Amino acid sequence: MRVAVLGVGRLGAFHATTLHAHPDVTELLIADADPARAAGTARRLGAPARAVPSVDAAFAAAPDAVVIATATAAHPGLIRRAAGAGLPAYCEKPVATGLPETVRAVRAVGEAGTVLQMGFQRRFDRGYAAARQAVRTGRLGRLHTIRAVTSDMAPPPPEFVPLSGGLYRDCVIHDADAIRWITGRDIAEVYALGTDRGAESFRSAGDVDTAAALFTLDDGTLATVTATRYNGAGYDVRMELAGTVGQIAVGLDTRTPLTSVEPGAAPGPAEPWAGFLDRFALAYRAEIGAFLDVVRGTRPNPCDGREALTALLVAEACESSRRERRPVTVAEVADRAAAYG
Repeated sequence: MRVAVLGVGRLGAFHATTLHAHPDVTELLIADADPARAAGTARRLGAPARAVPSVDAAFAAAPDAVVIATATAAHPGLIRRAAGAGLPAYCEKPVATGLPETVRAVRAVGEAGTVLQMGFQRRFDRGYAAARQAVRTGRLGRLHTIRAVTSDMAPPPPEFVPLSGGLYRDCVIHDADAIRWITGRDIAEVYALGTDRGAESFRSAGDVDTAAALFTLDDGTLATVTATRYNGAGYDVRMELAGTVGQIAVGLDTRTPLTSVEPGAAPGPAEPWAGFLDRFALAYRAEIGAFLDVVRGTRPNPCDGREALTALLVAEACESSRRERRPVTVAEVADRAAAYG
C-alpha cells in the first residue's frame, strides 16, 4: 500500500513513523509546507519513505491513501481534494475550525462515496474502551454522572492560539466525542464558561485558557467537562463515570499528575504525563492501524466525518454559550449548520 502523509509536524511525524513500521506500507510519500522538513523526516526514516516537494506532487504520485496532519486551516481543502481523487483519507481533528467548511467537506466525502476517518484517538485508548464496555454492558447500573478533564501542562505557542479554533474546538471537542462514544447518547444541551487570565495571546484571539461546561445528555445524564492550558503538574486527561451500581475512572494511573494530601497517601508521580503524544502514543498507533484496515476493507470506519461534525456542533454550542452566557441546545447549532448544506 502506498500512503502519502501530508504535514510532518509533531503529530504528522509520529504518524509517518508508525506507517513506516507497518508491514503493509510499501511506499511512504512525505509532503510538508516546508520541503526541508519533509526531506529530513524521510531521511530519518529511510526506505520506503521518500519526500516529495509539495502536496501537489503527493497527489500526482497517485497514492492509495492519504493521511492529513497539516495545520487545521488546510484540512477541509485537502479532504475535498482527496474525495475528488477517490482516495480514502485519514485526517486529524477537526475537519475545520468552523461549521461552514466542516459541513462542505463532509458533504464532499459523502457525494464522492469515499472514506474519511477522523482522528479522535481516545476511541483507541484502552482505558476509554474499557469504560465504554462497562457502560454498554450495564456494569455501572444507570449512568447518572460523568466528570471529564483535559488539561495541558503548558500553553501552546502564541502563534498557534488564533489558528486553533479555541479551547472548546481544540480540546473540549475530544471530551464531547468521548462522552458520545462511551455512552451511545447524544449531548442535548450545554452551558459553558471560560476565563482568560493567562497569556495575552488568548485574549487577543478571543479565546480562553481555562473552561468549564455542563453537558446534559439526551437521557438526562449530566456531564461536567473542564479544560485548561495551564496545568503545571503535568498533562492530565481523565474521565470518571458514576452509576447507580458502580463508579470507574479512566486515566488514573501511576503517571496521573495528581497528588493526594491525605495523611499517609502515596507521593505524586515521579514521571507525570508531559503531553498528548506521551499519554496517547499507543492509541495513535492503533488509530493509524485501523485506518489501514479501513483502506483494505477489512473493518468499518471507526470515526467518520459525520461523527466529527457532531462533536464540533457541541464545541460550537459551548462557544456560543460562553459568549452569550446562556444554555445552548446542540439542536440550535445543528439548525445553523444545516443552512451551510
